[in-house]
Amino acid sequence: MLRFILSFFGGIFTTITMAIGMVALTVGAVFWMYGRDLPSHESLAQYSPPTISRIYSGQGQIIDEFAKERRLFAPADTIPDLVKQAFISAEDKNFYVHDGYDLRGIGAAAIDAVRSRGRDVRGASTITQQVMKNFLLSGDRQAERKIKEIILAARLEETLSKEQILELYLNEIFLGQNSYGVAAASQTYFNKPLSDLAPHEAAFLASLPKAPSDYHPVRQKDRLKARRDFVLKEMIENGYLDRATYEVEVAAPVKSVQNGDFESFKAELPPRDYFTDEIRRQLTDDFGEGEFFTGGLTVRATIDQELQPVAAASLRRALEDYDRAQGIWREASIKIAPEQLEDEALWRAALSETKIARDIDLDGPWYPAVVLSVGAKDARIGIEGVTEDEDGHFITANDVTWARKKPTDGKLQPKAKTAGDLLEVGDVVHVRAITKDEDGTFVRWSLRQVPRVQGGFVAMDVNTGRVLAMQGGFSYQSSVFNRATQAKRQPGSSFKPFVYASALDSGYSPATIVVDAPIEINTPQGLWRPRNASNEFYGPTPLRTGIERSRNLMTIRLAQEVGMDVVADYAERFGVYDNMGTFLANALGSEETTLYRMVAAYAMFANGGERVQPTLVDRVQDRYGKTIYRHDDRLCYDCELASLDPGIPPKIISNREQVMDPVTAYQLTSMMRGVVDRGTASRTVNLPVPTAGKTGTTNDAKDVWFVGFTSNIVAGCYIGYDQPRSLGRGASGGGMCGPVFQRFMEQATQKYGGGPFEVPPGGRFIKIDRYTGARLDDSATGETVVAEYFRDGEQPIFGLLYDGGFAMGANLPLFKEVGSGQTTEVTTSTGETTTVGPKANFGTLSSGGLY
Repeated sequence: MLRFILSFFGGIFTTITMAIGMVALTVGAVFWMYGRDLPSHESLAQYSPPTISRIYSGQGQIIDEFAKERRLFAPADTIPDLVKQAFISAEDKNFYVHDGYDLRGIGAAAIDAVRSRGRDVRGASTITQQVMKNFLLSGDRQAERKIKEIILAARLEETLSKEQILELYLNEIFLGQNSYGVAAASQTYFNKPLSDLAPHEAAFLASLPKAPSDYHPVRQKDRLKARRDFVLKEMIENGYLDRATYEVEVAAPVKSVQNGDFESFKAELPPRDYFTDEIRRQLTDDFGEGEFFTGGLTVRATIDQELQPVAAASLRRALEDYDRAQGIWREASIKIAPEQLEDEALWRAALSETKIARDIDLDGPWYPAVVLSVGAKDARIGIEGVTEDEDGHFITANDVTWARKKPTDGKLQPKAKTAGDLLEVGDVVHVRAITKDEDGTFVRWSLRQVPRVQGGFVAMDVNTGRVLAMQGGFSYQSSVFNRATQAKRQPGSSFKPFVYASALDSGYSPATIVVDAPIEINTPQGLWRPRNASNEFYGPTPLRTGIERSRNLMTIRLAQEVGMDVVADYAERFGVYDNMGTFLANALGSEETTLYRMVAAYAMFANGGERVQPTLVDRVQDRYGKTIYRHDDRLCYDCELASLDPGIPPKIISNREQVMDPVTAYQLTSMMRGVVDRGTASRTVNLPVPTAGKTGTTNDAKDVWFVGFTSNIVAGCYIGYDQPRSLGRGASGGGMCGPVFQRFMEQATQKYGGGPFEVPPGGRFIKIDRYTGARLDDSATGETVVAEYFRDGEQPIFGLLYDGGFAMGANLPLFKEVGSGQTTEVTTSTGETTTVGPKANFGTLSSGGLY
């Protein structure tokens, strides 16, 4: 009997032992099979999570940020214990004691699944397992993935400490609202750093990993509160909170940015504009899109935050003035359905979802508005962000009389007399407040529209190439295309200084005489007869007058004499073009380039001919603070010293290339001062410091330009339609872009000052008559007397005339200089007055040369 009993129990023991062995072997085989080709968990020790790249102004203010996943990396030692405890209580209360997986949790989840017959399938993953799933595995609910997860979690626990694992988890987890990691989520939901979170706010964040969309702070507020309170209960049960604190925190209401309880962090950021988007575009090219959007770069921009709004307003003013002068109201392209206008909540919600520019500030902010009703004379409007009053808000009849409506069929209607002549119910438009200049008292709402005409503006430091301000159009939110850097347009006469620069470096001088007379050129497209803007010809004229008056025929003759290959070489050397065509028409700026390139090239005129590399970025640092790019590569050994003698500045060694002779640069600058003082820009540009520049107007005024500079700042503007067409009669670079430059530079010179242009060594001044080119006595004074700078060792030959090799007929119709008179009176050093002979003509040329 005993033997039978022992045999029976021995069989049971053997069976159990063998079963256990088989299970162990099976489990071991399964784990061995799935553990063979798993990704390396050791890479997580060097893992750098994708983080936000931020752009800062020179004053250290955040002006923009870019990220595919909005994440702010927070090292474990900077994350408060309260936040860690909330997530551990919500997700894995045994985190500090298990080995990467929780068998009891897995068992409980399995039992619940069996009891619910598969309806209640909940995860039993530890925080370590979630790290493995988020980093190295897929998120699907399969047994195979769970096995791999457990294997990797166990391995990770042997490689990293608990704090390192928690750091990875709390920085990687998605918490809704495009926020990844607890630091970004704290800013998104509460606009607070982690250190300022209350326990109920930490529990709020810890409620989200399970399913952020199911716990939305607005749509699922009650469900979120229930989950938050559960986390708080877990925290007290785990010993992280005392009873008194728990009672206070569980009674706290659910507050968030999304509910309007806190101001959004985005309110502290200015709207994205052309400047920061151009930084994004350039750095994406330099570092790659992946590194820029995920690398956590710190970018120090060159922007001057005081001058950038001035640049935007200056360009916007010119564009809107032109648009309103056309007197055309274009039919609204965005409309709201009439049934949504009956209830204020409905039309406000609909208006907030419209894609209309909200970044326009010109004489005050422009607000999106919707036309609620149209009366006999006025139109009632609802305005975004402006509270409705008892009487309502209106567009009055006297605010629309400037325009005629142009429907989509293109047929202009009569001039408006009532608001209903322009507006229809449901139209979404822009309005701004009209106020009294004396005290700012509100007068009425004024109807506005984004102009069709566009333009660009750039300002930079002439010595460093640092871009201080940039505006690529009327409104970034209306059109993100940057016309300052991306639009290639014909520069017109603003290109002429490069023709004159090549001539001055080739032995010509500002007093050299060039014939201004008709030209005929055979081209494959037919006979080309270029002409001056005035349709007149002025005969033999000094170079100075040619650039001041922007003479086309003189420029063509000069380019022909110097050689278009030489002109093209200069344009390429200055970076205006990469490979300029040598067609003679290109001397008049017919080949397209960008405003950004033109402004950078003019900076080299202003700084004495040294190469300038334009930049929007001073410095770029990686996530660890290491500088990976610095724009200023000049040498400064003194800057490394601990101290310098009092009053002794550090010596900076410039290693920039000299692209132009300094004497040539000064000669050209002096000539372009004449453009501003008495030439094509004299009516609109008048600064308190010496200023030089050049206007540009293309055929049919499809593009108008002005690029100018002082001793330290260069700025340029162009205006034109995106689909080039004429701006109309009377449009010119001086008339349209000159005021943009003037408004901006008035503020810029107040801040940065300005002085006389530096005269380089190696030359001497000789006085000449700027109309005739005749040499005058050194003591001569008068309106037509100008002191030209000539190189030492170079004996100017006065009276030598260049015609560019074009034939001149004896009966050529020539016209005298407008307003110059036949003779010129000058004052000598003795106080006597003498008369300089009349302007040279072909008769004087044939009988003894120039005066």
